[in-house]
Amino acid sequence: MQRRGRSLGAACEDRLHREDELNPANGNAAAYFVDRHVEEGRADKPAFVECGIGGRSLTYGQLAIEAGRMADLYRRHGIPPEARAAMIVLDQIEFPVVFWGSIKAGVIPVPLNTLLSPDYYEIILNDSRARALFVSKELLPVVAPLLPRLKHLTSVFVIGMEAGEHLSFADELAAGPTGGTVEAEADECAFWLYSSGSTGRPKGVRHVHASLKATADTFGAAVLGIREDDTVLSAAKLFFAYGLGNAMTFPMAVGATAALFRNRPTPADMFVAMAELRLTIFY
Repeated sequence: MQRRGRSLGAACEDRLHREDELNPANGNAAAYFVDRHVEEGRADKPAFVECGIGGRSLTYGQLAIEAGRMADLYRRHGIPPEARAAMIVLDQIEFPVVFWGSIKAGVIPVPLNTLLSPDYYEIILNDSRARALFVSKELLPVVAPLLPRLKHLTSVFVIGMEAGEHLSFADELAAGPTGGTVEAEADECAFWLYSSGSTGRPKGVRHVHASLKATADTFGAAVLGIREDDTVLSAAKLFFAYGLGNAMTFPMAVGATAALFRNRPTPADMFVAMAELRLTIFY
């Protein structure tokens, strides 16, 4: 669909005229999607809000600080740049922190479908050779039995749980200083996603840094017409390529706000979220 009367050609032309301004010298996607907003004065603007009572929020400035701590977390646990970090994480504010923090540090985040069976997780985690696993506490029981069979995994960080058998993500993140964004070329690998496996086993799909901005420009801005004053919500989860664009890169490209809904998106829940958050875009 076209939105707010803007033609595809006009929107693309606007973006091309701003190309030099919008593309920093560092091709790392985090420089554009995270760091830029602080530099342009949006540090106090909410980047993400969680739906529901007691839902938390995360500003662009807080995201930059928290994501910047991921490099030290990885360093302390011996996880080098270009290693894979698997994410079995619900749609909650820790998701963008881990995702962008990994990219800032040069580590490759691999968001996984949160609805898979243990057998599929074992296949994917071994295939990706993930060194780190970030998992929401609600999903830990699904993967805990297979952890001894994972050949390359060295560190498990649990989101929303105190340290015990596994590391507490909150504690480990808070333990280190915030850092900068590593230099990267725009055509270097930034993250992986896995296919659904409808034609066999799930297959890893590599995505480069430049693809994030390209899709935000050509669809998020040019077709949807997303603006800085929008608040968006996606029924498709962040682990889907479609959901990752809807609720992450499309709104972040323009400094908008994305609402996150961690549970199964029923029609009733979506209507409540629309009213409470005064959504302007729903996918």
